[in-house]
Amino acid sequence: MSDSTTPAPVLDVVIPVHNEQHTVGACVRRLHQHLVHTFPYPFRITVADNASTDATALVASGLAAELPGVAVARLAEKGRGRALKAVWLASDAPILAYMDVDLSTDLDALWPLVAPLMSGHSDLAIGSRLARGARVVRGAKREVISRGYNLILRGALGARFTDAQCGFKAIRADVAAELLPLVEDTTWFFDTELLVLAQRSGLRIHEVPVDWFDDPDSRVDVVGTALDDLRGVLRVRRSLASGALPVGDIAARLGRGTPGGSTWQQLQRFAAVGVVSTVIHLGLFAALSAGVESAQVANLVALLIATVANTALNRRWTFGIQGGRGAARHQVQGLVIFGITWLMTAAALALLHLAVASPATTVQTAVVALATAASTAVRFVAMRSWMFRTPTTLGEGRPSAPVPHTEAAPSHLSPEVTSRVA
Repeated sequence: MSDSTTPAPVLDVVIPVHNEQHTVGACVRRLHQHLVHTFPYPFRITVADNASTDATALVASGLAAELPGVAVARLAEKGRGRALKAVWLASDAPILAYMDVDLSTDLDALWPLVAPLMSGHSDLAIGSRLARGARVVRGAKREVISRGYNLILRGALGARFTDAQCGFKAIRADVAAELLPLVEDTTWFFDTELLVLAQRSGLRIHEVPVDWFDDPDSRVDVVGTALDDLRGVLRVRRSLASGALPVGDIAARLGRGTPGGSTWQQLQRFAAVGVVSTVIHLGLFAALSAGVESAQVANLVALLIATVANTALNRRWTFGIQGGRGAARHQVQGLVIFGITWLMTAAALALLHLAVASPATTVQTAVVALATAASTAVRFVAMRSWMFRTPTTLGEGRPSAPVPHTEAAPSHLSPEVTSRVA
C-alpha cells in the first residue's frame, strides 16, 4: 500500500485469480505496460489470489517485487465476488476496477471505462459486449446464454443495463462503500447483484462498448453458473419486493433521481396505472349507480376503491417503492389526493344536475370521466413531489467528483484478506 513517499493510487485495478500460475504473469505485465503508457495518474494493480493451490501466489509476489504499483492480496476462500468485495473495501483509491485474468476485453477500453467516474459523471461503469459498437468474437452457445440471461434480468428485475457479466467494470469508492455491504453473492452473480442495487438506488451506470474475444481455455462452468445466477435473480427479486434492501435510503444519499426512473418513464407508467384505475372507477360507478339512488354515493365509493388501487400500483410500479415500509402513510396521502379528486368530480356532477334534472347514467359517467381526466395532472404532480419524492433533489448531498490524490492515504484491510504485499 502507500507509504510516505508513494502517492496513493487514483485507480486500483483488481485481477481475481484462482490457480492461474501460467497466465497471471503475462496478464499483469501487459496491463502494467498499458497503464504506464496511457494512464497519467498513480495506479495500482492488485492480484487477488482466491485460495490458489498452485504457484499463483508465488508468481504474483514475484510480480509485486518486480513491477512498481503491483500488489498481492491473498484470500483464504475462493470466490470472485468475495475477492472483489474484500479488496475494493480495503483500497485507498477513489476509483476501483476489475478485469478477468484472461484479458478478453481490449485494454483500449480501460480509459473510457474509468474517465466518467473520475469526472464524477457516473457512479459505475461496465464494459458491454451487447451495446451498439461492441465487437465480439465468441461461440454461439455463449452468445445465446448471455443474451438470454440479460433478457431474464430485464423481465425479472427491470434491468436497464445491457451486459451484467462482462469481466470489465469500475466503480467509485464512495459508491462501493454504500453498495458492497448489501451484496450477498460471493461468486459470479456478484456483478449482477451490484448493478441491480445501483440501478434501483438511482445511480448512473455508464456503458462502454468493448472489443471482446472469447478465451477458448476458459474454465467457467457456463451451465452451472447460469443456474446459480437464476437462483440469485429470485433472491434479489424477493429482497426488493420485501423492502429488505434499503435502495431508497441510498438513493436519498447518492442517487441522481428517483428510484422509479426519469420523469418521462414515470409518466408512461403513471398513465398505464391511470387507465387501469379509471376502468375500475368507472366500472364500479356504473354498477353502483344502478343499485343506489344517489349518483354522488356511487361515485364516492367507486372512487375510494379505485384510489386505493391507484396508490398501491403507482407506489410499487411507477415510483419504484418496494416493501411495506411507509405503505400506510402513502395510502393516507393517497386519500388526501382522493379528496381533491372527489371534489373535482363531485363539482362536475353537481353542475350536471343543475343543468339537467335527471341525466342518464351514460351522461353522468361521461362527465365523471372528463373530471377524472382533468385531475390526472394534479395527481401526478402531487405523487411525484409529495408522496413519493426522495428526501434530496438532484445533485444535493452527493460527494464531489474524485480528484487525483497526490498525498498518501491510510488504508484498512478487510478481515477476509489474510495478507497483502505491496
